Amino acid sequence: MPKSNLRYFFAGILSFAIWGFFSIPLRNLKEFPSEEILYYRIFTSLVFIWIAILLFRRKQLKADIQYLAGATKKKRQTIGLQIAVSTVFLTLNWYTYIYAVNNVSLQSAAFAYMVCPLLTAFGGFILLKEELSRLKLISLGIALLSILLLATGSLIEVAWSVIIALLYAFYLILQRKMQNLDKLNVLAVQIGVAVLLMLPFYLSKHGDFPASLWFWGNISVVAVVFTIIPLFLSLYALIGIPSSTLGIIIYINPIIAFAVAVLYFNEHIDTHKLFAYLLLMVSVFVFNWGIIKDMLNFRRKTV
Repeated sequence: MPKSNLRYFFAGILSFAIWGFFSIPLRNLKEFPSEEILYYRIFTSLVFIWIAILLFRRKQLKADIQYLAGATKKKRQTIGLQIAVSTVFLTLNWYTYIYAVNNVSLQSAAFAYMVCPLLTAFGGFILLKEELSRLKLISLGIALLSILLLATGSLIEVAWSVIIALLYAFYLILQRKMQNLDKLNVLAVQIGVAVLLMLPFYLSKHGDFPASLWFWGNISVVAVVFTIIPLFLSLYALIGIPSSTLGIIIYINPIIAFAVAVLYFNEHIDTHKLFAYLLLMVSVFVFNWGIIKDMLNFRRKTV
């Protein structure tokens, strides 16, 4: 990988490493309904992200407005459709993930992001014509084997995992096609659209307005640390690396999430699950061998 693209690679790694710890603040909010957590996550994220843009990124916002003003009507319609559809995928992904963490199991949520890389890499290959080398195909085969090992457990957990993974895989593929707009601005618009989508449900079904500082502290952490920052990093990474590569980097998420579930929340793990996770680590290493080799060579040259 060229030196100029390494920052995109590291942005992708950091985004999914952060998400690996997402279950901690979510479990702190377990007593609240999943849809209520989703509502306030979206609403709070909208406030924080537009404050950040208006204070620090007005230049990028102005540039995007000028780009859209100069684009053809067909181009603006395409962008609008991509934002609308990707927002639906993203919002549904958030809800299903929150529900799985607090009502199914942490391991089912982690398992979703094992399935997602396969779907993202395959989708990038089919829809975006991204090439997959023989080594990368081998790594996907290793990942598939690890997933099959894990799928021998609960069918319900696997079903939830596949749904979560499909939603996020489609979101990533759509984001890869949107290359001419600032990623933080795109994310801000998507969150704004998500608010419009959720507002009718919130007004018709929401309970009492939460007054707990514990709730708002955790929601703020969820909004900033586990929504805006990692989503921006993952969208930024898509500027310089293929969605198939980012799809494999996602494996960092379930590996960390799995460790959190076992070491922090004391969820049970048996031998075949441990072996499956080790296979995942091998898959990540094989898929990114070219990047790892370039990084090692770059380090030798700089020493």
